[in-house]
Amino acid sequence: MRARNAGALIALLAAAVGCEPKAPAQSPARAEAPQKAPPATAAQPADPLGPKPELPKPQPFTPPAPVVLDGPNGIKVWLLERHTLPIVAVSVAVASGSADDPKGAAGLAHITADMLDEGAGQRSAVELSSAINDLGATLSVGARADGSVATLSVLKKNFDKAFSLLADVVARPRFEAKEWKRVSELWQNDLRKRGDDPTRVSALVSTAALYGPGTPYGHPVEGLLADAKSIGLPAVKAFYKAAWRPDRAVISVVGDITRDEVMQAIARDLGPWSGKGAPAAAPADKGAPAAAPAWKPPRLVLVDRPGAPQSVIAVVREGVAASDPRRPLLQLINTALGGSFTSRLNQNLREDHGWSYGAASAFSETKRPGAFVARASVVTEATGPALKEMLAELAKMADSGLTRDELAKVQAQDRADLVSAYETVNRTALRLGTLARLSLPETFDGAASQARQQATLAGLAELARAVDPKGATLVVVGPRREILPQLQAIGLGEPEAWDVEGQPIQPKKTP
Repeated sequence: MRARNAGALIALLAAAVGCEPKAPAQSPARAEAPQKAPPATAAQPADPLGPKPELPKPQPFTPPAPVVLDGPNGIKVWLLERHTLPIVAVSVAVASGSADDPKGAAGLAHITADMLDEGAGQRSAVELSSAINDLGATLSVGARADGSVATLSVLKKNFDKAFSLLADVVARPRFEAKEWKRVSELWQNDLRKRGDDPTRVSALVSTAALYGPGTPYGHPVEGLLADAKSIGLPAVKAFYKAAWRPDRAVISVVGDITRDEVMQAIARDLGPWSGKGAPAAAPADKGAPAAAPAWKPPRLVLVDRPGAPQSVIAVVREGVAASDPRRPLLQLINTALGGSFTSRLNQNLREDHGWSYGAASAFSETKRPGAFVARASVVTEATGPALKEMLAELAKMADSGLTRDELAKVQAQDRADLVSAYETVNRTALRLGTLARLSLPETFDGAASQARQQATLAGLAELARAVDPKGATLVVVGPRREILPQLQAIGLGEPEAWDVEGQPIQPKKTP
């Protein structure tokens, strides 16, 4: 009885810990004959859910195209109705920007746009700002290289009142002398402080070195300090009269609004807007070079910032126009190279070496042939090695192009980025305004996305030569004493010395 109870207890304990109790040992004399092997296990039944489905190839996202309408006095209207939310966004784009700045007046388009909302119609600057705030609206005006844009975002119930304010800003600015004095001083102060920002200095010097002096893209949109000191209110009024004209304007309206409501508002508030006088110079041919043929960009430019703990390194070379059929595909190449967080440049300089918080590259989106720029802020002691790595990554991309995995990744990101650009009414109106100021058709983004989604590795490998660093201009902003030996160690030789306003520094003559 005790033995049986002990055996039962052992079996219970074994079951509790998930194992089988061992059989008691048998003497060889009483050992049983070996048992036969168990029969083969029967085949597993089929998955009741069926085989794993194969995902179809992702389809390109085609943004909805706006309806194109004709407004009064030559105004073009792009309307895209979206009635899911009671919000309306408006973009008014005119085809005059900093590329149209007269010689010796760099920044004129910028400061003209900045003055438009400093009092308009029957309201002073303070009254206009209060009226916009009271409606819960946002209104802004700014210049770009190839155009100027005024934007508005407001709830549908306040659209009529807010659009009247926007119309005053665009068509009836006051240009008061007291406001000009304040705005001009703030503008010049900002230009003075720009020299303390190495990233802004790098951008300024890069374009100046690439395009050369006196060219449409050879100066920054916000202008140059030397020219700002000589620009007066009469010049602003003259530029406004020539540039901000209804016959050069495209009004993009997106959101909870109908065609009749839009056209009635435009006729009511912008009907008197006329384009008297001579218009600004017509935009240059899209295929024309932005720089004078005689200009030869320097190989290496150094802007000295004594004692700086970081250097800004940049590689800049000619790009393409926004309308160039190659540009959508070049955008894929750039995404893999420096246009995303997981790009080659960022992976190398930030993740692998820890020299930078971030590295990036981009092809400028401009009406004339623009620029390609790769740029990063790096620790001073790694300036030379980091620039060498950047040049190596550009050369590798130019020689071999993208990998198959990179192509799939950048095409997926392209779809996501395009959806994001058209996700909200504000972003959609802003993007349509960008297309308008670049003289691109309203259906451009859909066609460009299809081209990117159909891209092949072989085709992209041919285009990747556009990032070849051979012949590119190298710009370094940092402490000369510490970084000059590093630049010479990687075989770059003696740099040209430039100042923070993009002007070469002439060497001092010895007596």
